Amino acid sequence: MRILRFIADSFKGMVAPPVAFHLLMKQMEFVGNRSVGIILLAGATLGAVFGMQMGEFLLLFNSENMIGATTAFGMSRELAPVFCSFLVAARAGSAMASEIGTMRVNEQIDALKVMAINPIAYLVSPRILASTLIMPLLTGIFLISGIFACFVVGVIIFDVDVGLFFDSIPRLIGLSDVRSGLEKSVVFGMIFSVISCYRGFYTEGGAKGVGKSTSQAVVLSLVVILIIDLVLSFAQFKLSPPTMMGAG
Repeated sequence: MRILRFIADSFKGMVAPPVAFHLLMKQMEFVGNRSVGIILLAGATLGAVFGMQMGEFLLLFNSENMIGATTAFGMSRELAPVFCSFLVAARAGSAMASEIGTMRVNEQIDALKVMAINPIAYLVSPRILASTLIMPLLTGIFLISGIFACFVVGVIIFDVDVGLFFDSIPRLIGLSDVRSGLEKSVVFGMIFSVISCYRGFYTEGGAKGVGKSTSQAVVLSLVVILIIDLVLSFAQFKLSPPTMMGAG
C-alpha cells in the first residue's frame, strides 16, 4: 500500500544520512514552542472545569480533599494526552497538510526531485520526528497547568487544605499513570503527523484540493487518535491495572 511505503520512507529519512538536524529543530520549534500558549490555556481551563465538577461530586461524600488526586488521575492517563494531541493536530497538523499540499500543487515537490533531494526525507521525516519527540513535553505542560488550575479552584471555591491537596495526589496516582499518558502522547504525535504529511504529500486538485486535504487530515487524525486511545487504554489496563494507591 502507498501509505505503508510512505511511512517506511519517512522513518528511513530519519536515520539515513545526511540527517538534517536544522530542519528537525525548526519543526520542533514550530510544533512545540508555538503550541505552548494554547496548551497552557487549554490545560488550565480543563483542570479548572474538571476540578469544579469533581469538587461538587466529592462534597456529597465529604471528600473534597481528594479533588486534586481525582483530577490528576483523570488527566494523567487520558485527558492530557488526548486533548493535547487534539489541539496540536488541529494547529500544527493542519499546517503540515496545507504547507506540503501547497508545495505539491505548485510542483515544488517535483522541483526537489529534479535537484536530487528526497522530498520525503526533506519535508516529511523532520515533521514526524519533531511531533513524536515534542508531544510528551507538551502533554506534561498540559498536565501541570491543569493540576495547578484545579489547585486554585480547590483552595478558593472548596476551601481545600493546601497540604491535603498535594498529599492526596501520590496516594492515588503513581509514576505508571503519568508514564502511560506520556507513552500515549508519543503515539498520538506520530499518528497525526503521519496522517497530515501523507494527506498533504498526495494532494491533488489545486487550491481546492489543498483545503480538502487539510480538513481530511485533521478529521482523520482525531478519529484515529480516539480509536488508538481506546486500544492503548485497554492494553494498559490488562497489562498494568491501576492500584489506586500510587504504586508503580
